Amino acid sequence: MSQAVQGFGLGLRTDHYSDFVAAPQRVDWLEIISENYLVDGGKPLHFLDLIRRDYPMAMHGVSLSIGSTDPLDSDYLRQLKALVARVEPAWVSDHLCWTGTDSLNLHDLLPLPYSEATLRHLVPRVAQVQDLLGCPFLLENVSSYVSYRADEMSEWEFIGELVARTGCQLLLDVNNIYVSSVNHGFDPQVFIDAIPAAAVRQIHLAGHEDHGDYIIDTHDHPICDAVWDLYAYSVRRFGAVPTMIERDDHIPPLGELIAELDAVRVVAERVVAEQRQAA
Repeated sequence: MSQAVQGFGLGLRTDHYSDFVAAPQRVDWLEIISENYLVDGGKPLHFLDLIRRDYPMAMHGVSLSIGSTDPLDSDYLRQLKALVARVEPAWVSDHLCWTGTDSLNLHDLLPLPYSEATLRHLVPRVAQVQDLLGCPFLLENVSSYVSYRADEMSEWEFIGELVARTGCQLLLDVNNIYVSSVNHGFDPQVFIDAIPAAAVRQIHLAGHEDHGDYIIDTHDHPICDAVWDLYAYSVRRFGAVPTMIERDDHIPPLGELIAELDAVRVVAERVVAEQRQAA
């Protein structure tokens, strides 16, 4: 039976396996990258089973390719469902993107054209995943570096329409919103204001590489000031929904990440307290 995910979490990375096994950590829950555990045995599953006893978990995928023109990969979905049975996650998430076509995986999270045709393509695919997994399914907004001539609406309008048509829930990546806002020149608060609040189940925070004219989502830096501000704005809009930090490169000692996570707690608690005082 899945455990409720609440509060503030981290992405579980191999660098920190021994820390989580050795002693309780000031972390409310953990998110695993699903693909790292789609194996028959060995070290990943050994540590997953040990750590799962003490921490509620969510599963986060990177290769569903919900937006591809290829049929959804039935073997991948079968493996994913088996992992759901093992982990009993609070939910499963993946990205609102495509990762390849003609059976070629480009190993990137590529944005979709925001059009009516894309929405019609996505609706039955989202339903297929929801029906198969048998647990809550969340889609995450990706960072983007290009736009399409075929776009007929903004990204936030597209996401809102997809939620309305499918009932899917959202993993809102605040860093990705900021990255895309700089790259495309829109107001990130407009994006957040337009997202259906009831659909937001989880928030991602992360760092990125700032190249001046553009930003690359790298998950290899601490959270920057602008993303801290945007997170506070998000809490005002959505409340203190479960929030976690992603770190995938230049991974620091666990204590350093937990200190950053403590700062996330402080921001959320401050915003909630301010709203209560104003009510």
